[in-house]
Amino acid sequence: MSLKTPLFTINRVSSKSLLVALSWVGVGLLSACANVIPPCGAKISPPSSELRNTKWELSRWNLAPNSNGEVRARPIPQGEASNPIQITFDANGQRISGSTGCNRFTAELDEDARGFSLSKITSTKMACSPQRMELENDFLYELNDYRSIVRNGDQLLMIGTDREVLSFVQRPTANK
Repeated sequence: MSLKTPLFTINRVSSKSLLVALSWVGVGLLSACANVIPPCGAKISPPSSELRNTKWELSRWNLAPNSNGEVRARPIPQGEASNPIQITFDANGQRISGSTGCNRFTAELDEDARGFSLSKITSTKMACSPQRMELENDFLYELNDYRSIVRNGDQLLMIGTDREVLSFVQRPTANK
């Protein structure tokens, strides 16, 4: 009898440990899901109809992870006084336009079963500071070569093929 008691205790402890470990795994999965970019509940490549007549302002620009896996944020001007980078989807779902913070741009929106893409991106050519021109050039490159767009409520993420992530927040449109 005394031999069975220690075995029973070990099994009981092992089953408690297993239960605790599984609980932590479940909590870890739930919290990991909340921190995933894109968020778990977000729509991947939403149809352009969901974005018609909406305006978005760039709020964060995450650079691709460095060799240590660290994600760094690129400094960007924000707010009306700093000429923010903005995108506006037209009411017809055929074009986008906006501001690079220095120049205005426009592009055609082409849609198929895989989602939409942008083509014929054009912009004005006003001169700005070298830092703004570099930011503008990089933004137009990302706009031309993104991998996917994700919408999660009032947040829009543009994920580049280079693994950079541009985060936009929705702004009110003037003609609603």
